Formats: sequence, structure tokens, C-alpha cells
Amino acid sequence: MRQARADEYAEFAAARTGHLYRSACLLTAGDTHLAEDLVQETLGRLYVRWGRVSRADNPAGYAQTVLTRAFLTHQRRRSSGERAVDVLPERAGAGADVSLRLTLVEALGRLPAKDRAVLVLRYWEDRSVEETARAMNASSAAVRTRCVRALGRLRELLGEDIGEYARP
Repeated sequence: MRQARADEYAEFAAARTGHLYRSACLLTAGDTHLAEDLVQETLGRLYVRWGRVSRADNPAGYAQTVLTRAFLTHQRRRSSGERAVDVLPERAGAGADVSLRLTLVEALGRLPAKDRAVLVLRYWEDRSVEETARAMNASSAAVRTRCVRALGRLRELLGEDIGEYARP
């Protein structure tokens, strides 16, 4: 029984790690090292509670909630504002979407942590307002308000040429 549960967890973790990592990269505005740490913390928390989590209706949604809460907790810590300034960011391979992605990640990085979280959950994860509210431990009204304000701020950061970022 114990081995079967461990195998089930390993299968779930292998299937969801990539998705969690991509979400964490968006939440951390491209800080891949912090994203890896958040995913590791999320997987650790899931492992400890896997008996209950595996019986839940949506273990993947639970994992995303744990990731989001781990990110928001990290942002509240004083040390979360530390950034290395003498290290260049990693560059992605050449491609048409690279500049778009870098621009959007940079703009996301300039938003407050909760604004980033609400945009990632609502538009990247395609979660409902209610699901986002549960993940962020907030009311639905607070999520709607934060979402509108965060989108407005993102539009300000991207400037008036926001149309150039839209796909045809």
C-alpha cells in the first residue's frame, strides 16, 4: 500500500512538474532559480499530504494553490527583495515570440506579487474567479478588483503600443 502510494505520487509529480515550473516562472517574473525552489517546496508539501491530496477532486488544482501560496509567502519575507545585479539573465533561443515573452515577463515583474498571482491564475492557468479566490485566500470581489487594476497597470507598463503584442 505504501509503495503504491509512493508510485502514484511519483507519477503525479513527474506529470505536473513542468506545468508548475512554467507557472512559477511567470509568478517570479522569470527568476528561474526561485521558480525551481517554489516548485520543490510545493512538491515537498504535496508529498507529506499525498494521502489526502490524492483523494481530492482535483490534485492538480491543489498543487497550483500550494504553489501560489508558497510564492505569496515568499514575497512577504524581507529577504525576498534581494536580487543579484551583476549577473546577466539567461537568454532564450531565437524566435519570434522571444521579445514578446521577455517584454511580458518584465512587465509582470514590475507588478506587485498579488497582482502577478491573480493575472497568472486567471489568464495563464485559466482559472475562474472563485478558484483564484480560493487559491489566494481572498474573496471573489477582491480578485475581480485586483484583476482589473492589475490589467490596467500592465497596460500602462506596456505602453500605448500594446496592439503590437497582440497576435493576429
